[in-house]
Amino acid sequence: MSSDPWGRVDETGTVYVRTADGGERVVGSWQAGSPDEALAYFERKYDGLVVEIGLLERRVQTTDLSAKDAMTAIDHLRQQVDEAHAVGDLAALGKRLDKLVELVEARREERKAQKAKQSDEARHAKEALVAEAEELAQSEQWRAAGERLRSLVDTWKGLPRLDRKSDDELWHRFSHARSAFSKRRKAHFAQLDAQREEARKTKEKLVAEAEALSNSTDWGPTAARYRELMADWKAAGRAQREHEDDLWNRFRGAQDVFFAARSAVFAERDAEQSENLKLKEELAEEAEKLLPVTDLKAARAAFRSINERWEAIGHVPRDARPKVEGRMHAVERALQESEEAEWRRTNPEARARAEGLTGQLQAAVDKLKGQIEAARAAGNTAKADKLQKELDGRQALLDQALKGLQEFGG
Repeated sequence: MSSDPWGRVDETGTVYVRTADGGERVVGSWQAGSPDEALAYFERKYDGLVVEIGLLERRVQTTDLSAKDAMTAIDHLRQQVDEAHAVGDLAALGKRLDKLVELVEARREERKAQKAKQSDEARHAKEALVAEAEELAQSEQWRAAGERLRSLVDTWKGLPRLDRKSDDELWHRFSHARSAFSKRRKAHFAQLDAQREEARKTKEKLVAEAEALSNSTDWGPTAARYRELMADWKAAGRAQREHEDDLWNRFRGAQDVFFAARSAVFAERDAEQSENLKLKEELAEEAEKLLPVTDLKAARAAFRSINERWEAIGHVPRDARPKVEGRMHAVERALQESEEAEWRRTNPEARARAEGLTGQLQAAVDKLKGQIEAARAAGNTAKADKLQKELDGRQALLDQALKGLQEFGG
């Protein structure tokens, strides 16, 4: 008979293991060798259980083994320990398994809490995505909002799923916001396309008119019409990109043809008018030499000759016209004033009236002088002074009349 602290072999070869309650349990029999060999054999079986439990403990502690799989492994080992044909401290192995169960349960609760936290974070994240998507659904920043919505979809896909009901409700809102944005964007660009098509038709008409006017020589009205066409062009808005540049090139090209032709004509006209200005300045200088007038008849004949040559010359630049024409008008006014003076001097009726008025005034002056002398001789100073004042007035009129008579050569 042989024994150790956890088992024994009786004289019949039966092997026993001591239980936790102090009793014994048969684990096998041994007939082929000594009792010590029997105990050693069954102790090795115990050591095998110790190794398996140690391996499971390490898996639980160092890997992401699920609680379900861990409990299955624990139950399997527990059954092996309970039914073990081994000799050793089986109760200690049971306690290790109990502690392992506690660890697995703690891990299960930890993972449950972590999963709940992750789920809560995922819910908040998805709710934030939904809120942003619903805000973007009202945006008119079509490119930026569209790109952001696509980014939100990628973010959504990277988040954990919630419970089916919550996840489906949030996804429905998220998807609806995206659909609403897409619908609005589609309607916007459809309207934009319609507007651009209308702009294309309008600009086609403007181009046609611009091209029809390009060879016009009615410079002023045509230039004004081109300005109106340009205003209409700007008001029409943009056509489709593939048409806009071509239409603009045609429109601008037609204007360039017209304005280039006008510029050429105006340049030629400006050169001609500059030459005309030189000629008229020479004539103005020739006319000014007629002043002062000494021979009215000769001066008038010379001015008529100058004026005929003046009229034969074409237009001068507009900004130079007032000055050069003013010089001619000044000479013409001087000649007119000379003619008026000559007419007054040679008019018989006017001369007779002037001579008659002068004679009457001279007689009145002579009479007043005689009356003043008589009053002074009589010592009537007051009367003499009164008559003197009257004489002064008549004398002034007489002096003026004599000056007028001189204009007639008198």
